[in-house]
Amino acid sequence: MQIVVTLIGTPASDGLPASLARKVAERLPGAPRPVWLADDLACDLSCAGADPTAIATVANAALDGAPIDCVVQPVAGRRKRLLVADMDSTIIEQECIDELADAVGLRDRVSAITERAMRGEIAFEPALRERVALLKGLNRDALARVYDQRIRLRPGARQLVATMRAHGAYAALVSGGFTFFTERIAEAAGFDENRANVLEFEGDSLAGTVREPILSRQAKLDTLEELTRRLAIDRSLTLAIGDGANDLAMITAAGLGVAFHAKPAVAAAAHARIDHGDLEALLYVQGYHAGEIVG
Repeated sequence: MQIVVTLIGTPASDGLPASLARKVAERLPGAPRPVWLADDLACDLSCAGADPTAIATVANAALDGAPIDCVVQPVAGRRKRLLVADMDSTIIEQECIDELADAVGLRDRVSAITERAMRGEIAFEPALRERVALLKGLNRDALARVYDQRIRLRPGARQLVATMRAHGAYAALVSGGFTFFTERIAEAAGFDENRANVLEFEGDSLAGTVREPILSRQAKLDTLEELTRRLAIDRSLTLAIGDGANDLAMITAAGLGVAFHAKPAVAAAAHARIDHGDLEALLYVQGYHAGEIVG
């Protein structure tokens, strides 16, 4: 089996020094020559007939704590045909519900619940109901202001979606958050579809409830499986990304599940992790060269 090690630096730091790429290569079987996907930023190192786990151990030891993401996977099927992505703290930089809570002076209380839910310390569904109840009375215009003034796509989001779609992939945004935001974010980033929870209103103000059943961990997995069947895509050609405990089921079920700047339990269970780079890193993981990236 042909294995590829992809090393990805961050534009905000020193990128990926060629000397460091060579240091990693020298410790791998056959001392492969780096193939650069983006100059001074990302490269591939190919190894024939190697054990991926052992290769990852060697590569990470050679990196010695440098802020470089390292993904090890089979070469075959690395370009994916289905992307299923979480929204909050993944495709966008914020947690929408925490930003809404800030508008009613309850950020600290709500964000503490959010953090525990994302770490898997408490069940997602009751945690969501509790947080939404605290938002009762918030006006629809306030939601629009939060979106306009506070919500931002994470760097590389448009490029990830646009490049994968340009090469025939389907992209779904699936969130335990709210359709008020996913509909807007999906359009901004170019997703084919979006799914999330529906906030209930009394007139123009939040009722403090969310429509049941709540879209959570199982629903995200169900979406991955449904789209795989509907699009007749082999499971190995699917990519799921997220950061929280409610993303774990889809991450572990996908052909490549990536923990993106994730909570520790999620990072430990995922097939791969991106701790330093932006969302363009997921294109280099799939073997795209810088010149192929659009958006």
